[in-house]
Amino acid sequence: MTTSRFPEMFQPRDQFPQRPRYAIEVGGTTLSAERALDIVRRQWPLIVAIVAGTLALVLVYLIVATPMYTANARILMDTRQTQVLDKDSGTANALIDPGFVDSQVEILQSDDLLLSIVRRLKLTEDSEFNGSDPGLIPLVIGKVIAMFGSDGPPSKERVERGAVELLQKNLKVERVLTTYVLSMNFRSIDPNKAAQIANAIADAYIVGALEAKYQSTKRAGEWLQQRSAELREQATASDRAVQTFKAQNNIVGTSRGLMSEQQLADVNSQLIAAHAATAEAKARLDRIEALLDKDLVQPTVTDALNNTVITRLRAQYLDLAAQYADWSTRYGKTHQAAVNLSNRMDELRKAIADEVRRIADAYRSEYEIAKSRETALEDNLKNLVSQAGSTSQAQVKLRDLESAADTYRNLYNNFLEKLQNATQNQSFPISEARIISTAVKPDKKSSPKTLLALAGGLLGGLCFGFGAAFTKELMSDVLRSPNDVEDQLGVKCLGVLPDIRPARASADHPEANISSYVVEHPFSRFAETLRNIKVSIDVARLSREVKVIGILSSLPKEGKTTVAANFGHLTALTGHRTLLIDGDLHTRSLTRALAPHSKTGLVEALKDPHSFGYHIQRSKESGLDFLPSVVASRMVNSADVIASKSMADLLAVVREEYEYIVIDLAPVMPVADAKAVSHLVDAMVYVIEWGRTSRNALQESMASSEGIQKKLLGAVLNRANPKMLKRIEAYKGSHYNSYYVEGA
Repeated sequence: MTTSRFPEMFQPRDQFPQRPRYAIEVGGTTLSAERALDIVRRQWPLIVAIVAGTLALVLVYLIVATPMYTANARILMDTRQTQVLDKDSGTANALIDPGFVDSQVEILQSDDLLLSIVRRLKLTEDSEFNGSDPGLIPLVIGKVIAMFGSDGPPSKERVERGAVELLQKNLKVERVLTTYVLSMNFRSIDPNKAAQIANAIADAYIVGALEAKYQSTKRAGEWLQQRSAELREQATASDRAVQTFKAQNNIVGTSRGLMSEQQLADVNSQLIAAHAATAEAKARLDRIEALLDKDLVQPTVTDALNNTVITRLRAQYLDLAAQYADWSTRYGKTHQAAVNLSNRMDELRKAIADEVRRIADAYRSEYEIAKSRETALEDNLKNLVSQAGSTSQAQVKLRDLESAADTYRNLYNNFLEKLQNATQNQSFPISEARIISTAVKPDKKSSPKTLLALAGGLLGGLCFGFGAAFTKELMSDVLRSPNDVEDQLGVKCLGVLPDIRPARASADHPEANISSYVVEHPFSRFAETLRNIKVSIDVARLSREVKVIGILSSLPKEGKTTVAANFGHLTALTGHRTLLIDGDLHTRSLTRALAPHSKTGLVEALKDPHSFGYHIQRSKESGLDFLPSVVASRMVNSADVIASKSMADLLAVVREEYEYIVIDLAPVMPVADAKAVSHLVDAMVYVIEWGRTSRNALQESMASSEGIQKKLLGAVLNRANPKMLKRIEAYKGSHYNSYYVEGA
């Protein structure tokens, strides 16, 4: 029978505090804030190692990296400079298309512009650009590439191309926000060289823009001059063709149009005037002829003719008529004086008639003249109309020739004006760009940035560290914390038992020195955790009968036998009558550890349950009663034996004698013993090996027996790494373990 020393110290039970959980599902695994903290506590050495390695790499990089210096120059796209040559430019023309500004970025990084810088500054002779001092890593890479084929020493063009590519690599040109300013940064290992090359690129860009504009204007001027000469010849030929056609067709032009058209218009106007004159003459003639038949001395005739001679003669006639009337009345009409007056009145009447006839003759003559003139004009108009009809086809062709001549003349004038403008622009080339900030020697390096690199290394190390830690934990299918147990089984974790196995156990009895560990170390964490299990059982006993307690696990070698033995010792040490039964009829490891020399045990007790006392082995140190299992060979019907009526009768008998009956049951997954005896057990404590038992094994073993699930009081994590526990429980403070005494 195993002997051991009594414990010397007492320690509080290991119980993990319950904290609020904020969980998410990650790949089917619940990841809560509490579990994340546990992962960090368990894996902080890995996180620290990765962070330290990352910072070490960053430091090595900072040490071996070549410092680079960046010089900055700025160029403004300003169209106002070109407006002095553009008379028609307005406010709208001053706006620049954003695409134009972006195009200038590409020009600044173009191969031709940078090649001019390489040749002007002789950068092919500079070790930074010709590859003569590439550094260790580029040198090794170049040698390896050369082993697979090389065309000999690099040519001048190849060296220049390499220098251009390096310039493009170290040159960065970008537009400043939405402005018309281009920011140009160039990096170099030499601050003076960085400023020199940046300014050289800016100057080359300005000169190149001027040269491009000059060459473009020059080519445009040459083309315009050649084209103007051609248009001048074409315009002259067109004018000559117009004049020749007019001469051939007798077409004479005036300031108001063609002469034939002008003559036709004049004759038409004259004919209209002749028609009016003839009508007027005819009207006067008809009027005078109508008066010849009337009394010419009547006032209406005189007023109608409005002639001074007739008016004077009529006045004389009226005077004589008045005297004749007076004398006729006074002396009679036969008086010689009255007769003389009558004769004189007749003479005046005849004179008036003669004057009217003379006027009528004059009107008739005027009418005949007007009629003759009208006839002549009508004949002339007919001739002109006839001539215009014969020359209408010629006028159509003339208009075509004149239109062509005007077109060539206008084109010639436009091209001549453009030629003058091009000549002026060629004489005064002005660029749209100007340098507003020249590059100066940088006073500090631009890369590598020490603080930024260290901060980035620290942040990257933390990200990689946490990623590796969480990946390691989430990919691991084992349980390491009470929360894992509770999430997996749905029952309370009764504690975490530290690994008490010695570094080197005895070859014959590898577990003999730990089966009574609580007797030798009563104030250890292991003992206090077992006390927590006992307290949980005692609490359960307040509401129901709990005497028969099964200790089981999913797989062999998880330490359930050690837990059962030490729990029995601990309960017995507290003064309670306790019976420990080796119920694992397959391996009988508990019997080998506590009573290796027993001759009888459980199998014999089952034959006569009331005589079980003859098979009991008692520990003198703790007072624990132990019922071993002694069989000659492994039993085929162990599940039937352990779940038989004899076993039920035996348990009924021992219930009367003991307060606690602890049974070390066989593992759940390999054999069916624990499932078979579950109906005879009041409560079960599940032992899970810390960091070894997989979740799948635990799920499978629990799902295989509903009886075990109903009787399960709680679970305990066994064989936890003590050093890992200290890291995990660092949040409990440095004095948490002061109550534990692991030594004897």
